[in-house]
Amino acid sequence: MEWRTIRVDDRAEIIGVLGRGSPLVFLHGWGLTPRIYRHALARLARNFRVYAPVIPGFVGVPDRPPDERTLGGYSTWLRQILDAAGIGPVTLVGHSLGGAIAIRAAHDLPDRVSRLVLVNSVGGGSRSGGGGEERPIRERPLWEWGAAALREALSRSVLAPTPASLPNARIPYAFCEPGAVWRTADIARSADLTPELDRLAQRGLPVSLLWGRGDRLIPRASFESLRDALRTPPVFTVAGGHGWLITDPKYFGHAMRTVLNWIPPKVAA
Repeated sequence: MEWRTIRVDDRAEIIGVLGRGSPLVFLHGWGLTPRIYRHALARLARNFRVYAPVIPGFVGVPDRPPDERTLGGYSTWLRQILDAAGIGPVTLVGHSLGGAIAIRAAHDLPDRVSRLVLVNSVGGGSRSGGGGEERPIRERPLWEWGAAALREALSRSVLAPTPASLPNARIPYAFCEPGAVWRTADIARSADLTPELDRLAQRGLPVSLLWGRGDRLIPRASFESLRDALRTPPVFTVAGGHGWLITDPKYFGHAMRTVLNWIPPKVAA
């Protein structure tokens, strides 16, 4: 993967680039970097020109201004990345928190996203309550979400040192700004994007879901909320957990080929 620094207004943004073909943008999960996905992205790069930007607040990329630390602000950030890189309509793929940003961006930027793939994505509106009933996802305690995220990370040993190959890396872990870590964690914990998903379904944007059935971070009720809001989109399920695409990149490549064959890109009218 080649790392590039591009200027967006007065900010330096870091983006990984690899492969050739039509453009595909990949948005990474909470607390991670694109490099942790390098083997999975290499599978995508066999057929696509892959762009993997670092979400603001991680690995040397400054956080967004205070009034832009929202999913709407991250959607604007992605538009600026696409503009600065000169990328046309893209296949947009998001994992975990990156999925929530991808949903909002697809909603806000209809002319820039030709299809959407959500991999164990944040954004469903429900969680399971103590008695088995469904509760709004925003009621999930932050400590519970953080504990689940830590267990998931430790199970994959992904809290690894930041690679020296990332330009301007300043610290030994995947986090750049501790405040950004917890702000984005709160977004990931509570994001309900079912209205945006409903709008995408109305618009006819091709969307598919990839889901690891052993996910301990995203509740199954949240996944089902995503699916229902999209009105039963194509779903590819695997036996892995939240980070299955990191631990089994070969199967991720197979799964992506399958779902992309299911959902040809939408051609602008």
